[in-house]
Amino acid sequence: MSSIFTQIIKGEIPCHKIWEDDDHLAFLDIRPMAPGHTLVIPKKETDYLFDMTEEETAALWVAARKVARQLREKTDCARVCVGVWGYEVPHAHIHLVPTNFMADWPPPPGAKEADHDDLVALCEKLAV
Repeated sequence: MSSIFTQIIKGEIPCHKIWEDDDHLAFLDIRPMAPGHTLVIPKKETDYLFDMTEEETAALWVAARKVARQLREKTDCARVCVGVWGYEVPHAHIHLVPTNFMADWPPPPGAKEADHDDLVALCEKLAV
């Protein structure tokens, strides 16, 4: 079954499109964190961002950069914050959210400073 984003790409579900090229689409999020909250998606359906090829990933970030510049200029925001969660829709996508202050981009619920010893142990486990 195709994702809701694939249905949007095919025109089966409407969206508020703000930018498009042959391989990507950017449209306003229907549950915005702020006015101008935009999703940038590849037209090729891939569930997980890091399953995309290096070329596809690079092209998606180039598209996101173009849209972020457009958002910053048109919304007159200080910065456009970026988020990639990857669970809410099984189709790779990047969230772009216009912001003016750190408080416009709240930390995840429960975020707190980590214990130094825990960080050391995790670093040893993850280091390449």
